[in-house]
Amino acid sequence: MIARLSPHEVKNPACELFLARLEQEGFQGEIARDHGLRTVLATDNSIYQRLPQAAVFPRNVQDVQLLARLVALAPFSSVVLTPRGGGTGTNGQSLTSGIVVDLSRHMNGILEINVEERWVRVQSGVVKDQLNAALKPHGLFFAPELSTSNRATIGGMINTDASGQGSCTYGKTRDHVLALSTILIGGERLDSAPLEPDQWQAQARREDKVGAIHRCASQIVEQYAELIEYTFPKLNRCLTGYDLAHLQEPNERLNLNSVLCGSEGSLGFIVEATLNVLPVPRYSILVNVRYAGFMDALRDAKALMQLKPLSIETVDSKVLGLAMNDIVWHGVAEYFPQDPEVSTLGINLVEFSGDDEAALLQRVDEFVLYLQRDTRVVRLGHTLAVGAQAVQRVYAMRKRAVGLLGNVKGSARPQPFVEDTAVPPEHLADFIAQFRELLDSHGLEYGMFGHVDAGVLHVRPILDMKDPAQAALIRPISDAVAELTHKHGGLLWGEHGKGLRSQYVPDYFGELYPALQELKAAFDPNNQLNPGKIATPKTLPDARLTRVDEVRLRGELDRTIDERVWSHYDAAVHCNGNGACYNFDPDDAMCPSWKGTRNRLHSPKGRASLVREWLRLQGQQGVDVLEVALSSRSALLGLPRRAVNTLARKLGQKDFSHEVYEAMAGCLACKSCAGQCPVKVNVPDFRSRFLQLYHSRYLRPLKDYLIGSLEYT
Repeated sequence: MIARLSPHEVKNPACELFLARLEQEGFQGEIARDHGLRTVLATDNSIYQRLPQAAVFPRNVQDVQLLARLVALAPFSSVVLTPRGGGTGTNGQSLTSGIVVDLSRHMNGILEINVEERWVRVQSGVVKDQLNAALKPHGLFFAPELSTSNRATIGGMINTDASGQGSCTYGKTRDHVLALSTILIGGERLDSAPLEPDQWQAQARREDKVGAIHRCASQIVEQYAELIEYTFPKLNRCLTGYDLAHLQEPNERLNLNSVLCGSEGSLGFIVEATLNVLPVPRYSILVNVRYAGFMDALRDAKALMQLKPLSIETVDSKVLGLAMNDIVWHGVAEYFPQDPEVSTLGINLVEFSGDDEAALLQRVDEFVLYLQRDTRVVRLGHTLAVGAQAVQRVYAMRKRAVGLLGNVKGSARPQPFVEDTAVPPEHLADFIAQFRELLDSHGLEYGMFGHVDAGVLHVRPILDMKDPAQAALIRPISDAVAELTHKHGGLLWGEHGKGLRSQYVPDYFGELYPALQELKAAFDPNNQLNPGKIATPKTLPDARLTRVDEVRLRGELDRTIDERVWSHYDAAVHCNGNGACYNFDPDDAMCPSWKGTRNRLHSPKGRASLVREWLRLQGQQGVDVLEVALSSRSALLGLPRRAVNTLARKLGQKDFSHEVYEAMAGCLACKSCAGQCPVKVNVPDFRSRFLQLYHSRYLRPLKDYLIGSLEYT
């Protein structure tokens, strides 16, 4: 059953020289070259899989500066660095075949909280819920809301300009960034904040990289002003990568943060952020409106927005049905009573909040009266969730439903590759009708949920990515949806960033695309930071953007695993990378070994990724793991052979199985993953299967026998 390392990506010799130089120069963080951790970091919550050359975990800003200074040296011009936060992206933003720079393991401190002036200063690895837990005693919160808030890092939110529920009221991450500290290629530190014209000019006169960046940005504002005004859509979710539309503010100040927010690590390493925070509303009420049809819910939302709620969230029957079959439903069932005669096929969650309880109740009463009087849309009824606790229970169901989409039966699963389109809200219903026609023409089912108040709906077509014919639909569907969003005055990447969909950028921006290239060249002239995404440097005419069908898909590797083996290990192989097991909350049951180590190897996703790769390598070596399992029932069978193999391991024998074993050895078999993971990844189940096979080849340590005999003593 031996599975020897078989790298399937081209190795760059300069990377190993770069890592050796890092160690020589006193890098204080960790450097990981092992196949196991690289495998875990090869995936996120997208359809892609890219094996990095290595991963580094900076301990502090000085480590990041050392990385950035060394990579700028001529011998390392071919070395590629890609920053990574929570690794929950749906478009491969942090996936790379270069070196991963993980800023979440160590650089996760809340540095300062100013309650009086309502701002905080944090390192980029701080998790959003971690920050809000620290702010809660002060009655404050960091506003941009995400379904992944319990594992999304602030650095990741900034790099994707993240937003979610409530963005029409609270805006996006960019709207809450006061200042950023970014380490540039070469090691210089850029401290950016809105600047008055004279302050900006002072920066532009500097004779260093910071000065060159300010001069480039000034030229873009002057040269492309009309194109910027014409090209950028007037949308709440105007997520375009380098947001030139907000580079110059209405008060004539200039703000580089507008281009750094949403830059996906392609311009520099954001290490610190100063953010404004807001008072937590004292009172909140959620009106849960039920419909007999999803399109009814969509079309009604357009009218409901005129009543100015804080937010409107929409969920379709597919997502609702998954929630009903999950443990989360017990806490919210009372808010969604089922009519025995008419099924609920869509819901709108309409939130109102404020600090004046009487005024809030009056607004909700007026809203309910509107629902009763308006007959243009058939509504099945509504309920009220009153108070923060009740509202959060319903939203927890909505958040969990995102992960539940990955837990449908069978090999065909909802895939996130065209799921964050944004169009003007008044066009949303017509846009979605045509979107559904497109998917219906391919005979595909799908799940939908989203933020109708912002014109964003998450649509996940259901595909079996192990089937080459279905995987081949990724490109034509992406092309068609990109064209459809443009037709309706929107854009393909409304919330989750461009990542590996950046090929559509030049067509979308047209004559303005060279401005993005100029900006990229000013920050990263040799294209070493997350290349192939958003823009290529104008200084490198041969550099190009990565295409959506150019990067290896997970399904390409999955289809090499025997179908019998796939079915036998379904508790591992269906992990979709949503990262729910990275939950920050210390009171949450999910995976104590992950919380204790902060090492992604020791998480359900990490262990599932390792087993998936191990199964692939077994098949590549011609090993039938099911046959081996049947032949390894006797503990005494092959004892001499196991002793020899164990000795070989101690002498340094290379076998990927050892890396998998180390990860499994840290599992407490508490089964929190089996209950808490929305995809039901059950580590103790596949851990026991793996250990049976592993110990058919290698001897068990003596401690196993000691612990196993305790109940007999």
